[in-house]
Amino acid sequence: MAQDAATLKSILSVAPVVPVIIHDDVSSARNLAEALVAGGLPNLEITLRTPNALKVIEEMAKVKGAVVGSGTVRRKKDMKASRDAGCQFMVSPGAPLALLEAAEDISIPLLPGIASPTEAMAASLMGYSYLKFFPAEAMGGTPVLKAFASPLPDIMFCPTGGIDIENAKIYLGLSNVICVGGSWVVPADAIAAGDFDRIEALAREAASLAQ
Repeated sequence: MAQDAATLKSILSVAPVVPVIIHDDVSSARNLAEALVAGGLPNLEITLRTPNALKVIEEMAKVKGAVVGSGTVRRKKDMKASRDAGCQFMVSPGAPLALLEAAEDISIPLLPGIASPTEAMAASLMGYSYLKFFPAEAMGGTPVLKAFASPLPDIMFCPTGGIDIENAKIYLGLSNVICVGGSWVVPADAIAAGDFDRIEALAREAASLAQ
């Protein structure tokens, strides 16, 4: 089984921004997810970079309207754990062949990261038509994605890495960008202070980019 493109498209097209979340506090996980969903950003990528990431995912998956995914997926065991925790999608920083092959045995779709035409073509040959462009700004940003559009017309991208409210507008204006990933909507100081009203406001501002 190749990438479930239809499912991934239905998820990624719901909102213009996927919050990229590094969070370890299980007790505040639901409050954070509720703020983001209320602000219009239901797709949540929780990175597997903290000890309690899977528990955070389990809590966020209980929030009505939340579509929870895992990030920093690097191994098959990460995929299995993501599926078991209630994820509906997965995101990886790269696209090694072994990871793409491993994803064939997992029931939820993978959005693999690429940084070059060769990597994009290799993933495409494996049946992947939705890819993360990462790290977007460090790898050349919008000019690079514009250059990808003509020779790789069948591939859509979710650029992530160095995205903010200003350059997100430019990325989203490209024909081969379905959404962007970004952490600016979940600032660490707001989370630490429990300022979920601020996070909801940032989410609402980001969601308005679709208009």
